[in-house]
Amino acid sequence: MNRIVALAIAIAALLFVGSSTLLVVDQRHVAVVYSRGGDNPSVVGPGLHVKLPAPLQAAMVVDTRVRTWVPTDADRYVTADKADLLVTPVLKYRVTDPLKLFNETDGDQQSAIDRLAAQARTALGDAFEKRALGDVLSNEAQVAQAARTAVASAAGSLGIDVVDLRFLRVDFPQASAEAVYKRMAAAREKLASDERAQSAVEVAQIKADAQRQRDAVLSDAYATAQTVKGEGDAKAAAIAADAFGRDPGFYQFYQSLQAYRSVFKPGDVIVVDPDSEFFRFMRGPDGSAVANNPAASASRKH
Repeated sequence: MNRIVALAIAIAALLFVGSSTLLVVDQRHVAVVYSRGGDNPSVVGPGLHVKLPAPLQAAMVVDTRVRTWVPTDADRYVTADKADLLVTPVLKYRVTDPLKLFNETDGDQQSAIDRLAAQARTALGDAFEKRALGDVLSNEAQVAQAARTAVASAAGSLGIDVVDLRFLRVDFPQASAEAVYKRMAAAREKLASDERAQSAVEVAQIKADAQRQRDAVLSDAYATAQTVKGEGDAKAAAIAADAFGRDPGFYQFYQSLQAYRSVFKPGDVIVVDPDSEFFRFMRGPDGSAVANNPAASASRKH
């Protein structure tokens, strides 16, 4: 009986020792195998591995997939203009250097997560402190990118690569929400007023420029018209002078007709002496005819 018990104990011990020497690592992980006290760490990939039994050797299994950190409660941050915000960030990260992670944390992966969270909160605090509230709300992606760059630099010392950092939610504390909304509305109203004033100035400038261009075009057109008119008048005068020079009698006849047109209007009653020199072209086309009744007066209605 004692032999059977002893044999069972021996078999159990062998199984325990054997199981402690085998290390199974799946495709999603790697393992850091190290000796007592954390000496001589080495990385092994997915598969079945053999190591010394504990406590001679131990292993830290590291998840190499992209993992997510989200704080339990929203964190409070203060902007450059002293506005409080409740922010829930989402940080995605991956372990890229298991040996560095092991050396920095002495095999305690939870401490690495805590340090990464602290670095993220510090980076976010610095990013929010550099921007006013309106800038934060209008450029959340830029704020998150600035924080991501800062935390990625710090996380590199842990052997961790920061994949992404975004905001799940950005909100105001209940106590200050109404005051913040009023201040934002006032700021937007001022911005709108400034835009309207600037637009009015630009409209006035455009109108003034258009008026100047109109005046310049009209001035150029008037000058061109006067030049063309002057050239036309000169040509007409030259043609008339040439024509009248050839026949002075026709010139006198034409000028008398123009005078009659300007003096006599429809409906006028004029009493004149028909022997007047003014009417000589009415007595004959050459102006040389003599009146039939020199003593009579002529009454004409036009």
